[in-house]
Amino acid sequence: MTLPYADWLTRQRWYAGRGREIATVEPVAITPLPGDLDHTVLRVEFTDGTQHTYQLVVGWDRAPADEFTGVSLIGDDDGRIAYDALYQDAASSELLRMIAEGRTAGDLSFVPEPDSQFPEHPATHVFAGEQSNTSVIYDTSAILKVYRRLVPGLNPDLELGRALGRAGSPYVAHLLGGIEGKDTSGEVLSLATLSAFAANSADGWSMAAASARDMVAGDELHAEDAGGDFGGEAHRLGEAVASVHATLGDVLGREIARPDVDRMLARLHAAAAEVPELADHVAAAESVLGRATDPTIFQRIHGDLHLGQVLRAPEQWIIIDFEGEPGQPMAERREPDSPMRDVAGMLRSFDYAGLQVLPADEVDAHLYDRAQQWAVHNRSAFCEGYASVAGFDPRQHADLLAAYELDKAAYEAAYEARHRPSWRWIPLRSIDRLLAPTGAA
Repeated sequence: MTLPYADWLTRQRWYAGRGREIATVEPVAITPLPGDLDHTVLRVEFTDGTQHTYQLVVGWDRAPADEFTGVSLIGDDDGRIAYDALYQDAASSELLRMIAEGRTAGDLSFVPEPDSQFPEHPATHVFAGEQSNTSVIYDTSAILKVYRRLVPGLNPDLELGRALGRAGSPYVAHLLGGIEGKDTSGEVLSLATLSAFAANSADGWSMAAASARDMVAGDELHAEDAGGDFGGEAHRLGEAVASVHATLGDVLGREIARPDVDRMLARLHAAAAEVPELADHVAAAESVLGRATDPTIFQRIHGDLHLGQVLRAPEQWIIIDFEGEPGQPMAERREPDSPMRDVAGMLRSFDYAGLQVLPADEVDAHLYDRAQQWAVHNRSAFCEGYASVAGFDPRQHADLLAAYELDKAAYEAAYEARHRPSWRWIPLRSIDRLLAPTGAA
């Protein structure tokens, strides 16, 4: 009997093949692990000819708590019941021990970071809020992020986590170890990262959105409190991002290069093909992108930075998830880029946090102005914080910053058109602003 992998896969939140018809699902690598576990790599072929590769750890005849049985139950194989073992305490603890002890199993390497401390006999639970991976939390001391969809190459989340951790950056969760393997061609596969858990932290998006909501709903608005209660946090967040950029540049190097305007133009035209409202803006957008041609500093960056990728711990901001832009080839995610791409991503996120509190595009002009003032104030505070560490204000690079913001906003417009049409107006309004004569300010 063959396990019903296809049925199980399509029920998982992290499954990326929705909208495609599955032709076949087959295990291409099964590696036995201690504790009657099997590390299994699945190859999914779709009827359109594309393929995905996923990983799971199969636990045999060991059901998790009843609340997780539905999501973890894979099926019956000759009288044995297979479960997704990440939902089972003993199995998750076994993976932790293998990393702590630096074990190997077949082509799998469980690699601890030097001088790391690991929790002993921790209680475990799966983090419920994740979309594309699965994370297991060990008490409140460590978190194991298991990459579900596998892409050949070294994942920058593991690579940059190592670089920043070994450099002693206080603005990232300290990397404790990782799991690596090889695909059928022998190329490296990044399978998981184990990091210190940022206990008692709040995510930046929720904090910013709550501040914007309170400000928009408030009574009288004064210029000094246009940013709500978030301005100080935005400033400190700018400091954290600049510090991480400085560390990455110091450790992994810098170079001088020209922005890849051709790639930005290609993304713009692809977005305009999906979003009819962009068609009238293409010529003006091409002009903005065409001004970002001067050589500038390139280095390793986060690559997908926004308020959902930062946590406010009691002592400081923590930047997480250095995987890069989802859906891009791993080699492309690891390419050096301008730090202004990260800055632009965060500035776009402030626009989102401010405007998402409004019910629709056609809103009261007074409320829209309040939301926009909140975003402008906190964008400014972020840039000022960045400048206090970097030694320059990102807004001094107006053409470059405007190009990266526009590139991000065009991507967002296409994304919203596909997934959240009711939010499409947010990036479209931002594109109007960016194309206005003062848009880069």
